[in-house]
Amino acid sequence: MVILDKLTVSLLLMLPQANGGAINALVQRFNEGGAWMWPVLICLIIGLAIAFERIISLNRADINTREFLQNVKEALDEGGIPAAEEVCAETRGPVASVFQAGLLRANEGIDAVEKAVVSYGSIEMSFLERGLVWISLFISVAPMLGFLGTVIGMIQAFDAIESAGDISPRLVAGGIKVALLTTAFGLIVAVILQFFYNYAVSKIDRIVAEMEDASIELIDSLVLLKDGKKVLGEKDVPEQIANE
Repeated sequence: MVILDKLTVSLLLMLPQANGGAINALVQRFNEGGAWMWPVLICLIIGLAIAFERIISLNRADINTREFLQNVKEALDEGGIPAAEEVCAETRGPVASVFQAGLLRANEGIDAVEKAVVSYGSIEMSFLERGLVWISLFISVAPMLGFLGTVIGMIQAFDAIESAGDISPRLVAGGIKVALLTTAFGLIVAVILQFFYNYAVSKIDRIVAEMEDASIELIDSLVLLKDGKKVLGEKDVPEQIANE
């Protein structure tokens, strides 16, 4: 047990050194890559900034849809459409905004509610997808810049051979190193940004699916309310309350 504790402490002490060594090696390779590494780095910085902003916004827009729908149904039963509108106004996210847009047109009929929900749902979806096109752009541009650096590095290698009039590994090593480093960093940037892009897309798809399902239940609830029936059915009541 004492040996394991000592081993754990030793590993923890080695982690900062390992991280520092990795960062230093990365900076060294970046400097060896030449001027073409800077555009690739700019793609990474801007892409990550947009990705983090999108992820934060999507997490704020993500709510417990089932709980929100339950509150709206309870408000419809207890206070009618004005009470439900108040619940939507106090809740953040695209689902609440779509509900509020539909409830504002409830007095004009179910068809007007459906049109409002569809129209405002499209607007909210465009807000959710805002910025993703730029992440996709940097995912494509970063490897292209890396490949461009590869071509330039090979041109430098052949220029060195032409100037020296002889083929020597030492002459072409610098140009080939630039070529490989720019390609590697361009692909690394694309992989990193692709991960965040896929996460954001999956998050948006789930929010949109929940928004569509909840909108259907909202319209069904308004139909029941119009017919003078209770919106909150037995299936919507929690089990503990139903058993009581």
